[in-house]
This record gives sequence, structure tokens and C-alpha cells, in this order.
Amino acid sequence: MAELKTQKTKASVSAFLNAIEDDQVRKDCKTVSALMQKATRAKPAMWGPGIVGFGSVHLKYASGRELDWMVTGFAPRKGNITLYVLGHYPECEPLLAKLGKHTRGGSCLHVKRLSDVHMPALTKLIAAGVKHMKKQDIRA
Repeated sequence: MAELKTQKTKASVSAFLNAIEDDQVRKDCKTVSALMQKATRAKPAMWGPGIVGFGSVHLKYASGRELDWMVTGFAPRKGNITLYVLGHYPECEPLLAKLGKHTRGGSCLHVKRLSDVHMPALTKLIAAGVKHMKKQDIRA
């Protein structure tokens, strides 16, 4: 089986965040980082060259494939910040309805800037996503 491309690295999260050129995106990413660190009680780590992840879970799919993955994370992308917080859990849809301006795809939530979203809803969405992912951990 092919090795997963996105893996935890020892690269500096601080250096990565401080290198974000756009002041508002850098500030927003630091805020998201603090929210995710509080929700997971885990220090941030780089996953691949461009994702900041928090915690880890060991997942096993119906196909038998197993992998280690972050509990939650985010990535500054061209035009938006991608947050890895969505899943199939009951709290997801009502919180998304309250969130404000966003798009989504798979387990990803995309926001242009934090000023576009309702921060209490985002905070609850991150916490619910963390809870959901931890339930998926086969080590638990």
C-alpha cells in the first residue's frame, strides 16, 4: 500500500505562520491555531509542508487501510483558510448554518477571513470536530 504523503514533520509551526505574507491571514491563522490548541490540548505540529495539525488519531477504514492523522488542523491556501473540522456528526449542520460566509468540501471548511464567520459557532464546530475525531481513534 502506498505511503501517505501528508505526514507529521519536525518543521517549525512558528516559522511557517510567521512567513505568511498577508497580515490578516497570518493573524487569522494564529487565532485558529489558538482555538485548535485549546480544543485538543495538543501543541501544533506541521503535517507536510503546509498544514498545521493538532493531536493524532489512528484510523482504520472499512477497506482495512490504517493511518495516523491529525485530530484537527488548518492550512492557509490561496484565497482562503482551509480548516479540517467537518465530519458526519450531529452538531455539524446546525453549527454550519450559524457560521456565516464559508464553503465546504469533504471534511474541509473554507473561510476567506475570520471576520466573515460567527466565532462562537466556529469555536463549537472545532470542539465538536475534535470530539468526533477522537471517537474514531482505534487506540482509544
